[in-house]
Amino acid sequence: MRIVVAVFLVVVSIALFVSLQCTAKATSQSQASVAASPYLIERVANNDWLLIDVRSPEEFADGHIPGAVNMPHDNINDYLSELEGHKDKPIIIYCRSGRRAKLAMKVLEDLDFSEVMHLEGDMLGWSAAGMTVDRM
Repeated sequence: MRIVVAVFLVVVSIALFVSLQCTAKATSQSQASVAASPYLIERVANNDWLLIDVRSPEEFADGHIPGAVNMPHDNINDYLSELEGHKDKPIIIYCRSGRRAKLAMKVLEDLDFSEVMHLEGDMLGWSAAGMTVDRM
């Protein structure tokens, strides 16, 4: 009877460990985010990070984060050649409220871009925090 209980506990422990590892991996990939801050602008200005605004060109022209490049989410595949050099570098993506950013992030993650992150609060949060906005 003790052997059965011991085997059962080992199996449950292994299953729990595997489950936690899968959950941690999924969480780190799908929920990695960066806070709105002057540090973000500094890293983008130094070309350490790539900041992508996935809103429409009209929205981008109305106001965007300094240093951001516009790559609309529905055309993100058209920019893959430009993004190839950033495959292993931090890429921060934002839109107005988050929906389009998550769609673009999924595309890049599926193409093995290793450091794709989401800007916390997106453009609405950036503006609400009183951060600098460039207009065209």
